[in-house]
Amino acid sequence: MSSKSALSVVALLVVAVLLVAAPMVRERYPRAWWYAVSFPILWVRIRFTWRQLAWECDLAVTRKRAHAMIGGILVKGKELDPVVPRLHVGWPRPFSVTMRARMLPGQTPDEFVDAAEAMSHAWRVHSVRVSSPARGEVEFTISARDPLANITAPGALARRKHHGRPWFGVSVSAELEETPGAADAAKLLRVFVGLLEDGSPWVLDLRLLPHWLITGATQSGKSTLMNAAVVELAPRPVALVGIDLKGGMELGNYTARLSALATDRPAAVRLLGHLVDVVLERTVQCRVAQVRSIWDLPEQIRPVPIVVLVDELAELYLATDPKGKADALACSTNLVRLAQLGATLGVHLLVAGQRVGSDLGPGVTMLRAQLGGRICHRVTDPETVKMTLGDKFPDAVIAAQSIGPLERGVAITTTNEGGWMRARSANIGAEQAQRITTDYAHQRVWLPGLSDFDRPGGKTS
Repeated sequence: MSSKSALSVVALLVVAVLLVAAPMVRERYPRAWWYAVSFPILWVRIRFTWRQLAWECDLAVTRKRAHAMIGGILVKGKELDPVVPRLHVGWPRPFSVTMRARMLPGQTPDEFVDAAEAMSHAWRVHSVRVSSPARGEVEFTISARDPLANITAPGALARRKHHGRPWFGVSVSAELEETPGAADAAKLLRVFVGLLEDGSPWVLDLRLLPHWLITGATQSGKSTLMNAAVVELAPRPVALVGIDLKGGMELGNYTARLSALATDRPAAVRLLGHLVDVVLERTVQCRVAQVRSIWDLPEQIRPVPIVVLVDELAELYLATDPKGKADALACSTNLVRLAQLGATLGVHLLVAGQRVGSDLGPGVTMLRAQLGGRICHRVTDPETVKMTLGDKFPDAVIAAQSIGPLERGVAITTTNEGGWMRARSANIGAEQAQRITTDYAHQRVWLPGLSDFDRPGGKTS
């Protein structure tokens, strides 16, 4: 056998081994495969198709070339001279990459949004999200695969005890912390609940967005999201207070960890009224200490943060008799006061509901204005989507309405950076949440006045 034939045989063997081993390596080490193989291929594909793609999707700007004089004769230049925006590809992240392009004169971000679907097909990726972070620029977030397809891991602290190594870590070193209290707030109030569409952790940061409105129809994933948030908060020195006017059917799973639970409207009136009194007492405490936040107080006298969980907001407002209407108005007023005053005083709201509309009463619109964080799962009426997202991100309304019945846990959420994104919460069922919160029952915070509520029935003792 000649040396050339031997080299051919060796080459064929190497190719065969690679063809057999490649699927195994890709399945076992997906992240390494992405960085070593998939991303370079995607980068080449983008570079070689961008000009033609921009031309076909009307993202190119045509201009006339200057006329030229040849031998004293005016010669008209080429009529079409297409110019396409120049792409700048950023560093890849796990299974995603971000690109930026500077728009040409006359272009708007809407033109690039309309072309996003064509880009995802041309580049053979799962999705392309287009946003405009600065004037004159568009940003493409390219997801090579659906990061929300399978989310089974619960939050960081719950995994630490029940499932081994934590999936997400809490890190505050990357942020500028001015005081020790700010660092403590970062550890306590950053709640990891799932994944964002770009593959990064989905964080409800109660420091940046102190209050959240969560909407979603039955079986849309709203309760799963609440489970994920409570499981994350259960091991922390935080008081959890529940209001569930469906007889405690949802929040009753967390009874062992709750400092108080109201399951009827009169109990909710008393509970919310007491929370308002707590907030007013904290304002006096901060004023005497000459600080503007409880996190600026010394740790020895700093009051514990309180997270108020409200399930089914509509039940607070729907009333037929005069007494019920008066209680509903009191609940609405106190919720608005808590939202207005509680941000720097350690009181935070997670308000959930199947339907939220202006027809429930004027207090709903007033309360929504104070809830800066918004999460919208699949809903059954357009009014709820508009109430949740329409006032902040009108373009997110269409994305929320496209969530299908089989996409449980998928939601449109506001992000800490000021935009919106698709996300999916960790898959934590009611039984798992009940087991974990029971394990952390010793962390239940006793608060004077609040802990006097009989948690299962919502009555005062």
